[in-house]
Amino acid sequence: MTSPLSSVTKLVIFDLDNCLAAAREVGDELFKEGFQAIRRENHGTLGEQELQEAFSDCWRHPLDWVAERHGFSEKMLKAGWTAFSQMEVRHRMSGYGDLPELLKLVQHRALVTSGFRRLQESKIRALDLAHYLHELHVDAIDEPDRIGKKGWFQRILTNHRIEPGEAMVVGDSAASEIAAGNALGIPTVQILRSGVPRSDTARHHITTLAELPGLVK
Repeated sequence: MTSPLSSVTKLVIFDLDNCLAAAREVGDELFKEGFQAIRRENHGTLGEQELQEAFSDCWRHPLDWVAERHGFSEKMLKAGWTAFSQMEVRHRMSGYGDLPELLKLVQHRALVTSGFRRLQESKIRALDLAHYLHELHVDAIDEPDRIGKKGWFQRILTNHRIEPGEAMVVGDSAASEIAAGNALGIPTVQILRSGVPRSDTARHHITTLAELPGLVK
């Protein structure tokens, strides 16, 4: 059991995918067209195993990050970008079973999720996250002048006149929200959902949202 972060925590910022809801809850079929588009433009750039590893990463990271990490050609990225930018969840989602635990937090609760705006906003609606969180933000990778998660975190702190030590970032990705929180001096908490690799870069680790009230109490 970890010790409380602070007695003055005023704000908690959450990630979405693999934090509040499993990324694959949207259904494998939704991403199929995007994967096929990337594959059609591959032309031997990546081997089959490399492609599968890249597709697997698409469930945990934004497409631009995946493309850079796995060495997509310009045509591969463009094809995938076009397909993914049009995707939208059209069914209800339930998220992880511990979402109601968010309502036990007295702190201001914000969401910052990275990805294509249309897709991420459809997930937010499908999960009815407005019921659980006070403000919802999409770090849209398909829009100009993107400020990234670090930029969004700083903007939220500034808007609410909150110091980094009075906030907390909760998410799964060491390379994304955990890194951004650490860079700003915000205490970070990695939630170890199924399949999420543990990272020692996070200050604290939890396995369920039910542990959060104990951290900020």
